[in-house]
Amino acid sequence: MSVTVSAVTSPVWLGEGPHWSHEQQALFFVSIFDKSIHKYDPASGKHTSAKLDGMPGFVIPLEGTKDRFVVGLKLSVVVVWWDGEGEARVERTVATLDQHSADNRINDAKADPRGRLFVGTMGSEIEPGKFLPKKGSLYRVDADGSAHRLLTDVDISNGLCWDEAAHAFYYADSLEYAIRRYHYDVATGDISNPQIIFRYADHGLEGIVDGMTIDTDGNLWVANFDGSQVLKIDPRKGALLQKVPIPALQTTSCAFGGASLDELYVTSAAMDRGAPQRPPAGSTFCVSGLGVRGHPGQNVRLHQ
Repeated sequence: MSVTVSAVTSPVWLGEGPHWSHEQQALFFVSIFDKSIHKYDPASGKHTSAKLDGMPGFVIPLEGTKDRFVVGLKLSVVVVWWDGEGEARVERTVATLDQHSADNRINDAKADPRGRLFVGTMGSEIEPGKFLPKKGSLYRVDADGSAHRLLTDVDISNGLCWDEAAHAFYYADSLEYAIRRYHYDVATGDISNPQIIFRYADHGLEGIVDGMTIDTDGNLWVANFDGSQVLKIDPRKGALLQKVPIPALQTTSCAFGGASLDELYVTSAAMDRGAPQRPPAGSTFCVSGLGVRGHPGQNVRLHQ
């Protein structure tokens, strides 16, 4: 089976945080600098979006609802009502993070296998692509809205995926140019015992580690920002298994989707960081023919 890559959405400035809703059979993602949340329906090919009053770091459906989403807005975790077509509105604030550094912003987040929200922050940006280092953190937000700071001194939180059977949490502080594995306590959501399991330098890779996902074989799929590709990595052996070229320099994240969870959706950016990034840069791409499947996207669980 041959691998095919196609752009399925119009370009945005900084696409991030793809989440496949198995219930809605649709992909949700954000464009951070455009201050917008997005929906792509592959059945119709329709791409819709809604503006928010602030930069969204992620958008994930709220468990048990069809039109409510948990969104990272600047430094607040909020619940947003959106029907996927018209305007969106913020209904309530769940938690506010990094109150010690109010100029920071949320960068990436995912729900763990129990629906707890893991959300990372980063330092304030002087301009797109330039920010204050070591100002970020990683938090876990539980269903009662309580926020627990798990890591500090982070440059850019990225990655965030779990292998529940292996009690593993995979994470990247992007400017470490490496992927960490933590022991993951499924019952409590606690993480411990960090280990570097993959370094870009060991494999001659350029660019940085951005968002990632995991397939049912336990292999990671990692967006290689500034590398025009997605990497398939065996985290148990630290082996680079495959490179999937993407026609956008700034690949930002990826998520499995489609009815059979065998298509990889890849978000990208079109930031001018010394050179203009022309279309299809900034598009979301669909990669098919990889011969693997992913896990259903986990919604966020909150006490109503």
